[in-house]
Amino acid sequence: MFSKECEYAIRAVLYISTQSQNAQSSGMKAIAAAIDSPEAFTAKILQKLTRANLIQSVKGPNGGFFMDAQNPNKTKLIDIVRAIDGDRIFTGCGLGLKQCNALNPCPLHHTFKKIRDDIQQMLESSDLDQLAADIHTGSAFLRSQ
Repeated sequence: MFSKECEYAIRAVLYISTQSQNAQSSGMKAIAAAIDSPEAFTAKILQKLTRANLIQSVKGPNGGFFMDAQNPNKTKLIDIVRAIDGDRIFTGCGLGLKQCNALNPCPLHHTFKKIRDDIQQMLESSDLDQLAADIHTGSAFLRSQ
C-alpha cells in the first residue's frame, strides 16, 4: 500500500519521536539500525522529512535528528505519507487506470474508493505522540526482535 520509502519514513519518525520523548537525539546510523533500513536510503528519507519540517536535525558530534519538545507538533501519519508518497494513495485508481473516476469508474472504483477513504481517515486520526507513547510503554513495537 505504501512505498518502501514511506514505510521506512513512518518507522523513522516513530523511532525519533520515542527517542525525543527521552530528550535524546538520534544519529542517522542508529536510526537506520533501529528501523532495519539501509543507511544511504535512510539518509535520503531523513533529508526529505527534515525538509518537510516533520523532524529537526543538528549537525556535529553532538547532533542528530529529533522532534522539538519545546514546540510539540501534532504530527499525524498522513503528514509523513504526504511528504514521502504524496496524495497518490488517496486519489489513484485501484487498477492504475488514469481515466478512472466517479463518472467513468473501473470495476473496482467504488470498493477501492471506500478503502482509500478509510485509510485516509485512519492516517488523519493517528497521532504520532500517542503512537510513540505506545511504543515507549511497550504496548506496541516498532521492530521485530
